[in-house]
Amino acid sequence: MKYYSTNHTAPQASLHEAVVKGLAPDRGLYMPERIKKLPKEFFDNIDKLSFQEIAYKVADAFFGEDVKADDLKRIVYDTLAFDCPIKEVEDNIYSLELFHGPTLAFKDVGARFMARMLQYFIREEGTKNVNVLVATSGDTGSAVANGFLGVEGIHVYVLYPKGKVSKIQESQFTTLGQNITAIEVDGVFDDCQALVKQAFMDDELNKHMKLTSANSINVARFLPQAFYYFYAYAQLKRMGKEHGYVICVPSGNFGNITAAIFGREMGLPVKRFIAANNANDIVYKYLQTGEYNPRPSIQTIANAMDVGDPSNFARIYDLFKGDWKKISSLMSGATYSDEQIRHAMRQCYEINHYILDPHGACGYQALKDLLLDGEVGVFGETAHPAKFKDTVESAINAEVAIPERLAAFMKGEKKSIAMSKEFSDFKNFLMVQP
Repeated sequence: MKYYSTNHTAPQASLHEAVVKGLAPDRGLYMPERIKKLPKEFFDNIDKLSFQEIAYKVADAFFGEDVKADDLKRIVYDTLAFDCPIKEVEDNIYSLELFHGPTLAFKDVGARFMARMLQYFIREEGTKNVNVLVATSGDTGSAVANGFLGVEGIHVYVLYPKGKVSKIQESQFTTLGQNITAIEVDGVFDDCQALVKQAFMDDELNKHMKLTSANSINVARFLPQAFYYFYAYAQLKRMGKEHGYVICVPSGNFGNITAAIFGREMGLPVKRFIAANNANDIVYKYLQTGEYNPRPSIQTIANAMDVGDPSNFARIYDLFKGDWKKISSLMSGATYSDEQIRHAMRQCYEINHYILDPHGACGYQALKDLLLDGEVGVFGETAHPAKFKDTVESAINAEVAIPERLAAFMKGEKKSIAMSKEFSDFKNFLMVQP
């Protein structure tokens, strides 16, 4: 399958090129030239299949033309070495628990898949060294770093905003060493993302080293996130509650909800989508007005969603050819202040005895506010609440236990490189790397 750029001026690319390059030469995001519909019998029998079996069917539709069947199956099954169960929180509202992977965040699925896919392609082409650049506002850094840790021939540079990720999140990618370098940028997430994008466009830098991205701009990162929305549907079907399926996604860079929308284009029976935002409400305002006006991000307690110019919205815009009416009829939005997020966490705990992280709290509250009669809502609980221990505990007035995996990260020694937000400084640093 060929992949084209959302800016429509770069040449089409193969999957191999799209994965290794990450970003198209015209700064656009790669899109598959077509989205294959899955057959009716797949959905008729989906409740009888395992998570890995479902994911392989979905992956085959995206990647089967370009990756050998045995290799693709191995990549999928290795990626999904953990479950993504749905849990009933209250009547017709379910939490899709995406925190059962190695770093306890939803990004483990996309990061692990991409690490294995990238390794497959660099072995195929005989490349010795590939450098992965990734900007993170929270969980992306830890998921990517751990997904690529120890992978031969790949070095990862994680850029994160100084003082704007939780200590637990920071410990998951600054204590690893080996082939992982953490870079602490004196700025916000948007500055980190800008440095990564500028690096891809710099000819001198790209001649010096082979670069790719592991952010959700990479097709091998965002597309696999569709896997768990199919699996959630299968779990609802086992309960006889698959009708009126509404997917609510806490949204920052919009890769996660884009993957869900791609799932619908493949035939997944989703009635509609809700994008739940914190105070960074750029897409929310677009859905209301039809005008997209990015702005500097605002720091919130749901920090992984602190994005002022969501990259993946370009994919949604392209998919629907810029038709605001189509986009706004399929997807609605909600936006919540820090105090409203705290209230949602507190209310959910007191009433349902279910502990939410700040991002999942946005998704839960959006379903509380917007779910209609006859609908069944599933929101993404995108990270384990313990990753935001202080914030959650102060909201619910109860202790949150730290899982053993998180505790182990926190015992490590922080190793990071301080960096300004100036591209010249970042480039100079990379130019002296081997």
